[in-house]
Amino acid sequence: MTTDKFENVTIVKMANIYFNGKVTSRNILFQDGTHKTLGVMLPGDYEFGTGDRELMEILNGELEVMLPSKNEAATFVLGQSFEVSSNSRFKVKLKFSVDYCCSYG
Repeated sequence: MTTDKFENVTIVKMANIYFNGKVTSRNILFQDGTHKTLGVMLPGDYEFGTGDRELMEILNGELEVMLPSKNEAATFVLGQSFEVSSNSRFKVKLKFSVDYCCSYG
């Protein structure tokens, strides 16, 4: 279920900073033990690795994603999401900044 705000959460003050500051996020911890990040990616090409399963929601912007099980990139925009399996790698390409929420597990 998509929501525009989270309540009764803990936010970790220290940012996650990747690719020389072009990708940043903050950890959001929920009372039930679940974990999400809210972040921003600046234009560029990036490759990420996963530990847990990830669900990436696009809150603003557009990006191309090359998922590990696909032979060609797919485009995702505001309101769309994609899932990446655990222990895998995926690539993204952005022409413009993207605001996102990532859920783990």
